[in-house]
Amino acid sequence: MIKIMCIFTLNNVYILKIQGMRTNIVINDDLMREATELTGLRTKKRVVEEALKLLIRMRRQNSIRKLRGKLHWNEDLEQMRLDK
Repeated sequence: MIKIMCIFTLNNVYILKIQGMRTNIVINDDLMREATELTGLRTKKRVVEEALKLLIRMRRQNSIRKLRGKLHWNEDLEQMRLDK
């Protein structure tokens, strides 16, 4: 279901925001069954949404990991732990 929301501003400017996207996909039944059992999620929609969130989070983490060894820090960790 597509949700359309209109937001009205003081200047009578209308902002149209469309949320959601309906699509049909074929998902392996065994994968879906295992995912619902492991997560405890009750709907296929929730399983797919959680999987997409996890995919996005992991890809963002990968881009952060590329910075490993490239950032230099010259502070005293022990001293920082003592400061309050």
